[in-house]
Amino acid sequence: MIDDSALVRKLLGRVLSSEPDFQVFFARNGLEGLEQLNAIKPDVITLDVHMPRMDGLACLDRIMVEHPCPVVMVSSMTREGADATLEALRLGAVDFVPKPEGAVSLHMEVFAPLFLAKVRSAAGAKLKASLRLRERVQHRIGGGATPRGRVPGPGQAATRATGTGIVLVGTSTGGPPALESLLAELPSNFAWPILIAQHMPASFTGPLARRLNDVCAISVTEVVRPTAIESGCAYIGRGDADMVVSKRDGLLVAAPTPMNARYPWHPSTDRLVNSALEHVPPPQLIGILMTGMGNDGAGAMTRLRALGGRTIAEAEETAVVWGMPGELVKAGGASFVLPLSKIAEQLKELAPIHAPDS
Repeated sequence: MIDDSALVRKLLGRVLSSEPDFQVFFARNGLEGLEQLNAIKPDVITLDVHMPRMDGLACLDRIMVEHPCPVVMVSSMTREGADATLEALRLGAVDFVPKPEGAVSLHMEVFAPLFLAKVRSAAGAKLKASLRLRERVQHRIGGGATPRGRVPGPGQAATRATGTGIVLVGTSTGGPPALESLLAELPSNFAWPILIAQHMPASFTGPLARRLNDVCAISVTEVVRPTAIESGCAYIGRGDADMVVSKRDGLLVAAPTPMNARYPWHPSTDRLVNSALEHVPPPQLIGILMTGMGNDGAGAMTRLRALGGRTIAEAEETAVVWGMPGELVKAGGASFVLPLSKIAEQLKELAPIHAPDS
């Protein structure tokens, strides 16, 4: 655990040390943490963002090059904290946990289970930063592994859809870099709108949408009010709520809605897909389930496929956590199982070629 606050180290260290299979080591800043990594090879690191001498981002970048290891960022809920967290995920952090506002000790009853679950999940996660490092080495020496091709599910061909439809995407742990990989490969006139349920607090989904909008040809926005959906646009559900598809005046609309206790993760992929099935014929829907712990989206996308829609699950070899897509594959709900680098290519084969010029 790398954190400059003695109180945070004490409180979070107590949470981890209470588990019989955890052994906890502490560092007060990034430089001290890097020094310890020469002797300690941890299964997972928790890393504060704002620290003296060396901040969390600089420390993370060094960790990923010198001592690749799953990292969970402990971040503030501010706009600045959200931007730094998204940068950390781009650099290779597996996940983040938002630091409680105010007196941390007063929020531990709620915070501790989430923190523990994130750390446990990260300990078994794959490192995309290490893949980045291997690719650099392979580029220098030539060669390297060839990614596996797409694996269609039984009985479903890669036929192109026609007409108006929607792409529905669900992600959680490791999602922001996966979303960037997917959306950055799509042209500005991509035919169908894309609705995204990324598990995140509300203070993070807006900065995520802005960041993706800056690097993608398509327009990316956060849904904070009922919004008519258009081709060439992606819509990210606001955190701490759900996003559903509805119709207003004959137009398909993405709308934020309060969380529903039937759905444990938010924004809920299952709820998003189920709502789309109420208004759009299944053959006009494409579901994509990428990296994330849990099973959100697996049930609804299995239903989508059974009704005639197409679904894509991220392959285990590239998913940071193969929970959500893995559950879709196990349920027989995946039309295609693809490494992350192949998902956009397959999506462009399934959707209409391009949107009509406006």
